[in-house]
Amino acid sequence: MTAFVLVSGPFTGGWVWQEVTARLGESGAEVYPATLTGMGDPRRPAEPGTDLETHIEDLVRLIDGIDAPEVVIVGHDYGIHPVLGAADRRPERIARIVYLDAGMPQDGDAAVALVPDQAVREGLLQQGGQGQEQGQGRGQGESENENDRRIPPPQGDGWQLWGSTEGVPAEALARMDRRAVPQPAGTLTQPLRLSGAGSGIPTTGVLCAANGSSIEMVEFLVRSGPPQYRWLADPRVTFFELATGHWPMLSVPGELADVLLSAAAGEGHRVTVAPGEQPAHLRPFLLDVEERPRERVGEVDLYLPDPPGAPDADRPRPAVVFVHGGPVAADAQPTPRDWPAYVGYCRYVASLGAVGAMLDHRLHGLADYARAAEDVAAAVERVRADPRVDGDRIALWYFSGGGLLSADPLAEPPPWLRCVAMTYPVLAPLPGWGMVDARFRPVQAVKRAGRLPVVLTRVGLENEAIAATVGEFLSAAEDCKADVEVVDVPLGHHGFETVDHTDETRGAVDRAVRSVLGHLTG
Repeated sequence: MTAFVLVSGPFTGGWVWQEVTARLGESGAEVYPATLTGMGDPRRPAEPGTDLETHIEDLVRLIDGIDAPEVVIVGHDYGIHPVLGAADRRPERIARIVYLDAGMPQDGDAAVALVPDQAVREGLLQQGGQGQEQGQGRGQGESENENDRRIPPPQGDGWQLWGSTEGVPAEALARMDRRAVPQPAGTLTQPLRLSGAGSGIPTTGVLCAANGSSIEMVEFLVRSGPPQYRWLADPRVTFFELATGHWPMLSVPGELADVLLSAAAGEGHRVTVAPGEQPAHLRPFLLDVEERPRERVGEVDLYLPDPPGAPDADRPRPAVVFVHGGPVAADAQPTPRDWPAYVGYCRYVASLGAVGAMLDHRLHGLADYARAAEDVAAAVERVRADPRVDGDRIALWYFSGGGLLSADPLAEPPPWLRCVAMTYPVLAPLPGWGMVDARFRPVQAVKRAGRLPVVLTRVGLENEAIAATVGEFLSAAEDCKADVEVVDVPLGHHGFETVDHTDETRGAVDRAVRSVLGHLTG
């Protein structure tokens, strides 16, 4: 017999699983919808110091009291944090972990990083752990100790800030308004601590398409995205997709119950990668470009047109600063500035007489765009200050998820910026990216770009959601008469420089590079 432990997201308790619990029970399974401390059970009210550890201990006690030989533990949204913590302590009791429209937190991650309501997230990040130093202006339900604050639940349309409510009946939304309770802040700000004991437990991801996640996106991330997603191709990992919003236990409880039963049986879609297949981002660059002198200064690499001592080595040259995509895990090795595509671009630019500059920035999560923008700005100033660089002739070139970082220079083009280039860029936050700061919207920023030249490389075999942002950007650019040149690669994939070695793709890279350099030297 299988037992299901169901752990819901913020502001809610076991009541949110009522219909799912009934359906699972009809199948003969044991079901334990958890109401964690402070989440509505009068027997376990929030006490001072209620935090993530409190909720992990709640689940450990629950698991210890279950006699069924197999326990499938389900974490929705925030609930995946205590679920992973409990599974780490009782790995021998857990048959499968189900991520229900949830993030993939690692050791040291706090749930606040995935809070989609920007105002709440920033308030927790700024105030958490600072005690009475931030005591002014607290709202109802907040305590004198900052660690014991309680975050008021949303009401009405406010639930949309925490995840799509598509498909949730009006009565269920009203029930959420009535029964939701404030979330103890410590549950969101305390980092998750994992020993690794649960790393071998089979997992299932249940993706909610109306909230921005899909099996197509998982396939895309594994094959073309940052390296931290490669583990999703493990045969112990399965996926299901539901055509609904972020609250499937309320919108499609019957379908969700069926999916959980199938997950417990080890069923679901598996992402496959050929044995020994090299990750796409580490494959060779599509052009055979000669090595060029490279200097590493801090987080910036400079690729120079001429070796030291050459007659023109010290003559100031224009520079192209390349900005990688992401998010990329903080511990990724090698880091992006050593990935073949970026090295190849820098060498090619240098071979044509300009300085190629590549940096590592700290876009490790969706909430990191502001600090990544700071890193890019600092790198640009470092490049402009180099005596071998003409500081008044700079181009910025953005890739993939780094495309959102182009919003700043588009909105306020500095006088030294001669061109912005973008390759398979994300130009508006994708569905489910609610935690991205509102500042990073190139589709809006382009309206203020004036006559700043933009060179955009568009691939025909793009992920649908990313392609939609490019289309929106180009429509906005056309409306405001922005100077945008499109380099089309009809048969190119996202990350084509290392996966599509064709005459078409090589020609597209050459055209884009020469166009950018033309704006620097013209």
